[in-house]
Amino acid sequence: MPASPRTARAINDRLALRLLQQEGPLTAGRLKQLTGLSRPTVADLVERLAASGLIAVVGESGEQRRGPNAKLYGIVADRAHLAALDVRTEGVSVVVSDLLGRVLAEASAPIGDDAGTGPAVEQAVALVERAAKEAGADRLHTVGIGVPGLIDPASGELRDSTGLPAWHRRLVDALQERLPEARVSVENETNLAALAEQREGAARDRDTFALLWFGMGIGAAVVLDGKLRRGASGGTGEIGFLPVPGTTGLPSATDCGGGFHSLAAAGAIADLAAEHGVTAAALAHESYAAALVREAVVREAVAREAVVREAVGGPAGAAERFLDALTERIALGAAAVISVLDPGCLVLSGEIGRAGGAVLAARVQERLARMSPLPTEVRASSLGGEAVLRGALLTARDRAQDELFAPVR
Repeated sequence: MPASPRTARAINDRLALRLLQQEGPLTAGRLKQLTGLSRPTVADLVERLAASGLIAVVGESGEQRRGPNAKLYGIVADRAHLAALDVRTEGVSVVVSDLLGRVLAEASAPIGDDAGTGPAVEQAVALVERAAKEAGADRLHTVGIGVPGLIDPASGELRDSTGLPAWHRRLVDALQERLPEARVSVENETNLAALAEQREGAARDRDTFALLWFGMGIGAAVVLDGKLRRGASGGTGEIGFLPVPGTTGLPSATDCGGGFHSLAAAGAIADLAAEHGVTAAALAHESYAAALVREAVVREAVAREAVVREAVGGPAGAAERFLDALTERIALGAAAVISVLDPGCLVLSGEIGRAGGAVLAARVQERLARMSPLPTEVRASSLGGEAVLRGALLTARDRAQDELFAPVR
């Protein structure tokens, strides 16, 4: 059955808007070339989108031709302002952008364990309001939030968890109350990091991959055939509870102690480094565990480049042994993931994955090649500590554009 005129217009409008989003300002002639639509159809949609306030003339093409230069049309970026939050147990980071995702303001603030639920929520909300004011945003259209907890797939809400501060759950409601016109959504931080790596980072060429998150906690995000998979209860990727060899017990329904968490989370990594005599000084905004991994990678590189290995034998030898042991631990959990999913590609993320970088990724890939018959490329995150914020901003932008780019009547 052929599409109705209204449906056809909606399809054409969305196609033109997506092209303007991806390519930047375009002339009507260029839109005709890229869409394959007729000149009258393009002229009609340009007039319709301009009247709706979604696009505007932003310049001229500068082409050498008879008569006036062709007008360049672009999306009206300040038609909507968006905010993205990366909510951690110890603080909050926020960015505010326009409809095209250009960052206009950013801020962060620590929130201590002793702040109390009410003051912590107020501090976080005030941070968002200050960033919006700095960006010149009278109101926020959409707010995307990344958190370290599980999201209920039915309600889209953060589930109760004994491992998270109480202010995390209160924050979403508080933002909705203070920003009643905004669309507020929340997503697991690991899932957001995976979406960002898929769109802008290490997995841009992959429709199927898994992201492994190593930090204070451990998690995974699974993207299959281009779609993020959350599972029946939203728990896909809870690999901290994965039973693995080398622990002193088994995890329980309420405690991941004894699971993969006990081998490869930040606390376990710090203990492992101490066993091998590796120490480090943490940089600003860096955990001690991440500093240990970063320092070990540097020491091993120095050792490999040294003409006489004995000249740096003590510390470098300890660093290499520590990295060997860490690689073995990470590979245990990673092997379980690939044996079930066969993703073909793993991205190591979180503060530990970022600190280990390409060196740790190569080590894990080599170890997995000896443990599993399934070929798997292991890559380091290319977005660093911005992955969660970028993912939250991308999802906020998608949601805003889906609404604003709805059919123009």
